[in-house]
Amino acid sequence: MQPFEQIVTDHGPMVLRVCRAVLGPQDAEDAWSETFVSAMKAYPDLPSDANVEAWLVTIAHRKAIDVARAAARRPAPVEELPERPSRTGRPEDWDGDLWRALKALPARQRQAVAYHYLAGLPYKEIAALYGGSTDAARRAAADGIKTLRTTYPGPTDHPAPTEQRGVAR
Repeated sequence: MQPFEQIVTDHGPMVLRVCRAVLGPQDAEDAWSETFVSAMKAYPDLPSDANVEAWLVTIAHRKAIDVARAAARRPAPVEELPERPSRTGRPEDWDGDLWRALKALPARQRQAVAYHYLAGLPYKEIAALYGGSTDAARRAAADGIKTLRTTYPGPTDHPAPTEQRGVAR
């Protein structure tokens, strides 16, 4: 069995991406921390043939639900600083426009997109998280991606190819 520190090193960034996609940038780090605290406690009892990545995403899913419920009970702040899209291109920076597009998706679609496209979980394991069917998980992810393609403008640092130098294509 791998040392737990290696599990954190190998899978930590993926779990953080999933937490960010499901919860947003403000609450993601809390869910990430809680995920690995819980995982550390349960790791000694994990079967040697277990899919560690799926196991961690399952824990992150449950922690994300806990964080979202806790956030719903907190009073809303009066003034908020605006989110700014990342301009550095570093993957650890957060794109506020993407979060707004993800947040607009229904919860199942947002989770299916995060778990499949960011964590790489197969639809069968996503269905096990929801308690639904593999086809329903696949449909939720597909619908989520379809909506994102129409609602998320993408990075605005560079003009689209048809807008460059006034050339119409």
